[in-house]
Amino acid sequence: MMATFHDMIEQTMEVFMDDFSVFENSFSTCLTNLERMLKRCEDTKLALNWEKGHFMVKEGIVLGHKISKKGIEVDKPKIEVISKLPHPTTVKGIRSFLGHAGFYRRFIKDFPKISRSMIHLLEKNSPFIFLNDCIQAFRTLKENLTEAPILIAPNWDQPFELMCDARNYVVGAVLWHRVEKHFQTIHYASKTMTQAETNYTTTKKKC
Repeated sequence: MMATFHDMIEQTMEVFMDDFSVFENSFSTCLTNLERMLKRCEDTKLALNWEKGHFMVKEGIVLGHKISKKGIEVDKPKIEVISKLPHPTTVKGIRSFLGHAGFYRRFIKDFPKISRSMIHLLEKNSPFIFLNDCIQAFRTLKENLTEAPILIAPNWDQPFELMCDARNYVVGAVLWHRVEKHFQTIHYASKTMTQAETNYTTTKKKC
């Protein structure tokens, strides 16, 4: 797929494994790009599944995210399913929930910090006791998902601002644009540090 559309990628289309999206700012230009893409498919005998295609839309679901002119949002139907889940009663249940919630971690500030008590239950030889801190973490993650912000696409003509934070066991960052004294978030990032990394100085952790 990448080889087939190598000269169009990032210019008029984006490819994601066996899915792709053709885009442009205006209807007429998007139609031209679409025609060019279809001609390439015809020339290379690439078959498309028309039942899975959506044409000339202003918004749509791409890789589990809603994409529109407003930015990137979580897929509401998926979040609704997650929000109705009861708290896990097994290690497998925790792993499944964290997998679903983690898919949208770019929308959640301090994801590792919030989920730490649940992640601890996945450690080898750790007794499975779903205490109040785990219940609170579970509820907080669901609340953050249902109230997830809209993330904007980066504007390469505007300056970027990056805020970093470091705790004893986790580091986090927020990338945004400042527009008229308002912060417009582009991405949340965070990770749990290894045992060796926890010994770093605060300055080194942030770097």
